[in-house]
Amino acid sequence: MPPTASGWQCGSSHPSFVTGRGSGRRTVQAFAPIAALLFSAALLLTGSGLQGALLPVRAYVESFTTLQVGILGAAYFLGFAGGCLIGSRVVRRVGHIRTFTAMVSLASAMVLAHAMVLNPVVWWICRGVTGLSFAMLFMVIESWLNERSTNENRGRMFSIYTFINFTVVAVGQMMLTLADPRAFTLFASAAILISLAALPVALTRAEAPAPLQSVRLRLPYLYRCAPIAFAGAAVVGLGNGAFWSLAPVYVLEIPQGGGADRVAVFMSLAVVSGAIAQWPFGHVSDRIDRRIVILVSCIGSAAVGIAMGLFAHRWAAGLWVFPCLFGWFVFPLYALCAAYMNDWIESGEFVEAAGVLLLLFAVGSVAGSVAAAAAMQAVGPSGLFFFTATVHGLLALFTVARMQVRAAVPVAEQEPFAESIQAAYTVAPIDPHPIEGDFDPAFGD
Repeated sequence: MPPTASGWQCGSSHPSFVTGRGSGRRTVQAFAPIAALLFSAALLLTGSGLQGALLPVRAYVESFTTLQVGILGAAYFLGFAGGCLIGSRVVRRVGHIRTFTAMVSLASAMVLAHAMVLNPVVWWICRGVTGLSFAMLFMVIESWLNERSTNENRGRMFSIYTFINFTVVAVGQMMLTLADPRAFTLFASAAILISLAALPVALTRAEAPAPLQSVRLRLPYLYRCAPIAFAGAAVVGLGNGAFWSLAPVYVLEIPQGGGADRVAVFMSLAVVSGAIAQWPFGHVSDRIDRRIVILVSCIGSAAVGIAMGLFAHRWAAGLWVFPCLFGWFVFPLYALCAAYMNDWIESGEFVEAAGVLLLLFAVGSVAGSVAAAAAMQAVGPSGLFFFTATVHGLLALFTVARMQVRAAVPVAEQEPFAESIQAAYTVAPIDPHPIEGDFDPAFGD
């Protein structure tokens, strides 16, 4: 699952949904005009969660090689990056609602195409088209949310939206237990859920947002502002892309694994744990040097990856314990990097930074899916988590090195983590034209 998908306000000491009667009433009033949009997002992501877990399992059953399954995941993220590049043009030309209904139709058609043609090349193409369509769907949803929110409730609204994302993706993954992955039933279920997502948006009486304005990406400038965040987004893509693409294959191949039901539980535990971890990591990062929290996340991720590579396949309970630990340390890292980037830039640059981080994440995910698949083919299923441990370990070393270059941002001047949830989980409309500039590794930290 890419970072588009924590019902808590991470910059406060309490979850945002228990902030008091007056605050709760204002939140309900703020969400009322976009209730249809959120319902559509829930249906869409439930279908996406089911499809994301189902395809690697079915590919494994059909004797696809591990590398072919890895390329399947890479194709999704490649398509997703493409959708970010062209999405704003499509939305400006035909509008939010038409874009949403068209992309829902395209995404549901791709689900059925997977079931009809069991061929790796066809699946790669379909998965790439799925990634492209989902990028534009998220762009519509999140631009709509952004326009309907205010400065006072934006952090809370995106926290709740992100919590919904995590929850329904886990529900979709658990639906893998309802039928045989070799049958048509699960493909049809995913297609139905995605198709139904068009109805609430198509029938809404709410006014559509203003046309999207794309942002140009100054990669050298943003690297100089916060190299840790810049590198971190790419590393998160390497690790998370590998996990989403190949963790189902890992579960199916290890001796203590099992069938599709074990895959569903393994993936869902990681997602739920990652959702819960957003709040404590964000809460602490608002009160100390945020780089320390990033470093703890990296070290924990690397340690868990090594432990999973060495012991998970030998310990039956490891399939319950290790995904929780993996999700706990790995999944907050992207939002932490987004928050750290925001600490070093002006508020008017947040959307541009979100686009850069998302693009880095997508590129990293493409590379990570293929590289981890090669590692699994070389050393066995444990190669997946040895790979994630390596990339997180390298980011930890890079973070330590950069911490020697410059003092931390004063805690009082840090951007609240709750507001960075929006930046971390928003698909920014990107202008594909580059801006020239030179990298200077000595600038920033």
